[in-house]
Amino acid sequence: MGDFSAQDLMAIGAMQGFAGLSFFSVLLLMALGLAIIYGQMRVINMAHGEFMVIGAYTTYMLSGLVSSHAPWAMEFYIFLAIPASFLTAFLFGLFIEMVMIRHLYHRPLDTLLATWGLALIMQQIFRSTFGAREVSVSLPDWLQGSWRPTPMIDIPISGLSIMVLTLFVTVGVLWFMYRSRWGLRVRCTMASREMSGAVGINTKWVDRITFAVGCGIAGIAGAAFTTISSTGPTSGTLYIVDTFLVVVFGGAGSIMGTVASSFVIAQGQSLLEFFIGSSMAKVATLLTIIVILMIRPQGLFASKVRR
Repeated sequence: MGDFSAQDLMAIGAMQGFAGLSFFSVLLLMALGLAIIYGQMRVINMAHGEFMVIGAYTTYMLSGLVSSHAPWAMEFYIFLAIPASFLTAFLFGLFIEMVMIRHLYHRPLDTLLATWGLALIMQQIFRSTFGAREVSVSLPDWLQGSWRPTPMIDIPISGLSIMVLTLFVTVGVLWFMYRSRWGLRVRCTMASREMSGAVGINTKWVDRITFAVGCGIAGIAGAAFTTISSTGPTSGTLYIVDTFLVVVFGGAGSIMGTVASSFVIAQGQSLLEFFIGSSMAKVATLLTIIVILMIRPQGLFASKVRR
């Protein structure tokens, strides 16, 4: 293909494939939270990317605090930043659900417009608080550098760590949804809200906590995002379209569909970017998904939900 030898193409495929896995990891963390929110409440949360930015700025602030007051803890502060990012985004998500989202259930267009406005407000708050320039965190030494399985393949350690984090979070979400008592309540509410209320499940609190958990997972995505890129007030907008694409393509409310569609979209875009550029790669991916959704509008894995 062109001036590339077979060995070059194999190395390019491996490097782009790993870049796709890094993109897949952040995209999956974002999409898991949105799949829970949209699958449970049918809330179109256009501000979901800004909850990722909350997690990223939480990690940034914690990095600065540790660097200034406890430099001896720099090697492991990231293990505190991940739960702190989750908790910050969780609490803010809980607040937003209580003051705004709960008034907009069953009104998808109003929810879309309201959360889009919320996203703009949050971006301005970030800009006023942290400035318009992008910021970066100080990474521990063990997250820097790369692993070279061959002389032509260079894999960043930070990308490997994000994949490990994504694996743990995905397993945690599956346990939360299918093994915990609260997950049982969530699935019952998804199946039949009226029947769940009739048997004593507080569906309002199910909605509230589910929305907050989805936002908290986006916060974890923000903490992961800081290890591979700098953070700015509008960083969340880079992922929000792809995240919605993942949820719709995988099947609303389907965790396995979210995992599968995240992988397909991330790998497809990463491999195409090298040969046709990032803009055309997004166009090709979007057109392919549109064609597939025309044939299978329920997505890859349709959830059986009683309406």
